Amino acid sequence: MSNSQSQAIPREILRKVRRIEIRTRKLVNESLAGGYHSVFKGQGMEFSEVREYQFGDDVRSIDWNVTSRMGRPFVKKYKEERELTVVLVVDASASGTFGSAEQVKSEVMAEICALLAFSAIRNNDRVGLILFTDRVEKFVPPAKGQRHVLRVIREILFHRPAGRGTDLNGALEYLGRVIRRRAVVFLVSDFLTREFERSLRLVNRVHDLVALSVRDPRESELPAVGMVALEDAETGVVQVVDTGVPRLRQAFREAALAGQQRLRDLFRRLGIDTVELVNGEPYDVPLVRFFQERARRAR
Repeated sequence: MSNSQSQAIPREILRKVRRIEIRTRKLVNESLAGGYHSVFKGQGMEFSEVREYQFGDDVRSIDWNVTSRMGRPFVKKYKEERELTVVLVVDASASGTFGSAEQVKSEVMAEICALLAFSAIRNNDRVGLILFTDRVEKFVPPAKGQRHVLRVIREILFHRPAGRGTDLNGALEYLGRVIRRRAVVFLVSDFLTREFERSLRLVNRVHDLVALSVRDPRESELPAVGMVALEDAETGVVQVVDTGVPRLRQAFREAALAGQQRLRDLFRRLGIDTVELVNGEPYDVPLVRFFQERARRAR
């Protein structure tokens, strides 16, 4: 590779990250930051200061030591202990390279993560990252600040995975080892894998777990284009099918919809909030809807 080529790659990476930053920051400022703040609360209240008692103050908040010393009543003031730890657990398996719209699923996941990360740092929260395939590929410890978030986005966009498959159990078990204190965990995946209920249940007991499911329309609807070869991106298995057969297209659709419903039922049974996102459709709309619904439940 020439010097000019090696210099062009970082510039292209920076340009792409910058585009995502501009686009997602606008959405955060206009739609998401307030909803994020109201939905994801801090871990409690911490003492802030004392001030003189005013009519209507709760007498239970009187600081008797200061009151005795000053000869007139003073009350304690508290503020929300705002700082949270947010962990993005992101599926980097080969199925994310599929996309029938302008983007592939992995690019949609990166933009969703950027939205969540910028919402988090706007609220002074720490952001961490776990990238996984059939193994944990990358761990970025939680930290604050814009430069840190841009690093997280770069990792999601440009990491070259060693694995192709999906091991959700391994990723969630790793999360449990490296993040001990309660955190807000966004699990971003297409969930094209099985047998991960136990790990979900264990993580949800400790953390505030939110599942973001990203799918592509072509994963549930086959176009009638005749004979096509369908390859499983994770296993490499190729199957030739005749999409001109209506019965086959219907069976494909019904199997995909049944899988989506099983996933919804699993999350509902475990009490895990979930957001469904479709490649090619605006992703800020379901996120805003989720924040509004969760805030309504909290009230």
